[in-house]
Amino acid sequence: MSRKRKRKQQKFTIGMKRKLVVLFLLVLLAFVGLGVRILLINRNNGEEYEKQVLSQQEYDSTTLPFRRGEITDANGTVLAYSEKVYNVILDVKQLLYDEDYLDPTISALVTNFGFDESELRTYISENPTSQYHTLAKELSYEEIKAFKDLQTAGSDTYNSNIQGVWFEETYIRKYPNGSMASDVIGFTTSDNNGLYGLEEYYNDVLSGTPGREYGYIDEDSALERTTIPATDGNSIVTTIDGNLQSIVERYLAEFNEEHKNEAHEGNGANNVGCIIMEVDTGNVLAMASYPNFDLNDTKNTDALIGMPMVDENGNKTGDYITEENLETLEGDVLLQNFNSLWRNFCISDTYEPGSVAKPFTVATGLETGIITGNEVYQCDGYLNIGGYNIKCHNTYGHGPITIPSAIEQSCNVAMMYIGQAIGADIFTKFQTQFGFGLKTNIDLAGEARTEGLTYTAEQMGSTELATNTFGQGFNVDMIEMITAFCSLINGGKFYEPHVVSKIVNSSGATVENIEPRVLRETVSGSTSEKIIEYCNLVVSGENGTGKTARPAGYMIGGKTGTAQTLPRGNGEYVVSFMGYAPADDPEIAIYVVVDRPNVESQDNAKYATTIVKKILTEALPYLNYPMTEEVTEEEQAELDELMANIVTPITSSSTEGASGEETVDGDATEGASGSEEGASSESSSDAASSSSSGASDDATTETSQIWKSFEVDPETGYYIDPSTGALINPDNGNSIGGDALPDFDSSSTGSASSSAASSDTTE
Repeated sequence: MSRKRKRKQQKFTIGMKRKLVVLFLLVLLAFVGLGVRILLINRNNGEEYEKQVLSQQEYDSTTLPFRRGEITDANGTVLAYSEKVYNVILDVKQLLYDEDYLDPTISALVTNFGFDESELRTYISENPTSQYHTLAKELSYEEIKAFKDLQTAGSDTYNSNIQGVWFEETYIRKYPNGSMASDVIGFTTSDNNGLYGLEEYYNDVLSGTPGREYGYIDEDSALERTTIPATDGNSIVTTIDGNLQSIVERYLAEFNEEHKNEAHEGNGANNVGCIIMEVDTGNVLAMASYPNFDLNDTKNTDALIGMPMVDENGNKTGDYITEENLETLEGDVLLQNFNSLWRNFCISDTYEPGSVAKPFTVATGLETGIITGNEVYQCDGYLNIGGYNIKCHNTYGHGPITIPSAIEQSCNVAMMYIGQAIGADIFTKFQTQFGFGLKTNIDLAGEARTEGLTYTAEQMGSTELATNTFGQGFNVDMIEMITAFCSLINGGKFYEPHVVSKIVNSSGATVENIEPRVLRETVSGSTSEKIIEYCNLVVSGENGTGKTARPAGYMIGGKTGTAQTLPRGNGEYVVSFMGYAPADDPEIAIYVVVDRPNVESQDNAKYATTIVKKILTEALPYLNYPMTEEVTEEEQAELDELMANIVTPITSSSTEGASGEETVDGDATEGASGSEEGASSESSSDAASSSSSGASDDATTETSQIWKSFEVDPETGYYIDPSTGALINPDNGNSIGGDALPDFDSSSTGSASSSAASSDTTE
């Protein structure tokens, strides 16, 4: 049995060997035949197939860029758009496929684009297999059209030997108005992502979806292409009025020209900001600050000259950027200084508001019923609280003063008395109600977070409460302040501020309407009416601190502000004016802040009020508000000059400048004294009177203008205090120099929120 299996096994093995030999020969012949066939195809049809493969490589999985949405102003003026441009790409491998391609293609590149012929030939010889080399970037269609005609069959200049060059489509962001609204708009990076402003906040809305283009060879060896088109981004329509924006920016730039390099080398102020807002909607009509920058050239270092210099951590060094030291800025330090330029001062920088906070103190007292508005207080120039003599701006005192007059003349002492009556619990509650310490959630990137820059009731001692009543010791930003102020004068409605009114798609259809949104009620209608009445006196009253803000032919209302910066007594101030028009029925609000004007004496709100006057003198007629006041000959001359200087609607009034030696603002030196000398018992205990039958306005004026009996300095026209030698502003008794009481440092109390006193605290 085993022998039979052995014989069968031996017979099978021999047969298989013969078959395997035959099979091997057949396979070998097949491979030989296939190889011959490949050689024949390559010889006879290789060029055709290679072109198809190259064509497929060019189009296979090509990304098609989307067009970023536009940004327009409220009138439809384009503020930002994306323009299609082309990169010139060289495919050396395709160019070298046929020797007939080389010279005509190089000649066409040199003729149409001005490339260096020797450099082209050197690159081609050193990189024969390169299939993607960028020769030029971001050319317009007009710049490439002549060359494309050379490649287009049927054109008059078609040349089939122009090969190995193709054009890659992409988009670049353009800003047709240069620096206009630069802080609001922001800009994009090279990869089409938004930075700052609307570009960053609405980046997902403005961005679209890239498309794809695929190429493949079908069964008939024909090149087939499939395209999935890109989806363009949506556009946004802003609430910004380009004409108003131009007016605002022109006068901010004018202020800079008037005061740059005046007291020191640098811009006219560290920052100057302005916001115009609709009172009953929260719509921002204009928002600007100086310095600004060209959105089409964001890294132009010329824009940095005159700014406060910052270090690699973004902290101010105390120096200002000049043409000389600009060359030393590099790396992270240069980037930090650019970041300082690009940030939006109106929403990103915080500061102590000063006396523009006084209407909020009064509104709190009225709304709670703690005061009626009929009270009369005794101002002796200071009030002793917590062992400190906290000064009024008028160190000689206003005498008996009513609440309307306290707002008109910006009396610190009256505010402190009101604050004592209110108490820390209610005061801090209403601060939160007004939005202090909270973000407004405006639709712009970079809003400062002011949480922790205000006091809680537990942290607020008597001195902190006193200084807070007149706007010192806590920080705000501009958008926070004007939004809260609008609620005071519109009947109590706190609107969420916004800069975009509508989102539309690439076809122009509306995707979303952004309607005004009331977040809460801050005060009652009756309180609002009283605040308007009091703030009107600031401009119209005989002793109003904001008289210089009134535009020709119009009556407005508002409040001045002058806030000391840290360290106290450094002579540096943030001055401001918060106003509205029309005076009898506010519809628009305006807020101008000048951060440390470049002048010898900074404590002068006229630097802000003068800007407001110029802006509104031009803006109110543009907005079709009828004049309410008789125009004097002097004002008419100003208006004539203004009209003569206006070239176009979208792009002056009185050239009256703010003098460093004129302190018109009634709260020009407001602060608190650090003197250990206590107030007399008569001053501290009998100063306040809640009697509604207080002194008349005449008595108040007579008592509070004692300086008019002093001798006059012939050089300045100011009165000279015989006791201290200080110069006294004849308009309101503000003292300059001399031996006035030292300023009270609110941070010395050890408060948990003492950091709020810094003017430079930002998110």
